[in-house]
Amino acid sequence: MEPKRVKDSITEQIQILMPAHINGQDRLFGGQLVEWIDVVAAVVARRHSGCNVITAAIDNLQFKAGAFINNTLVLIGRITYVGRTSMEVRVDTYVEDLSGMRKVVNRAYLVLVAIDEAGKPTEVPPLIIETESERAEWEAGKRRRILREERRREGY
Repeated sequence: MEPKRVKDSITEQIQILMPAHINGQDRLFGGQLVEWIDVVAAVVARRHSGCNVITAAIDNLQFKAGAFINNTLVLIGRITYVGRTSMEVRVDTYVEDLSGMRKVVNRAYLVLVAIDEAGKPTEVPPLIIETESERAEWEAGKRRRILREERRREGY
């Protein structure tokens, strides 16, 4: 299986926040953002694996700031770690102002599993690490995987 680079699967999605995306507090509805994050993560994982994928876990989801009607939202997803059949994907969400400046709204880590035509887990390509930041994400991804396994053993 041919290894792939992080940059081979980076995915960006842009949204302009409309009234249908807003909650009762005049902010972006968190569930809407989770849906967009899941879609971006799935595209990243599909591009990396060349397979259909399923979301196995939303490992970490941190809201750092609000977003409001008419804001431009930018979601950027990238592979951070791969196992045999699973891939960890980081999705960062920003509000972009009209000058192009971005403010972090959310960071999420998701785990997706590649599946074959029968719906069974299938192997994914190894990841080529090219930069120090990619190496740091890889190492952090290994630690998050261990923590996920511990939580699973504890019944979480």
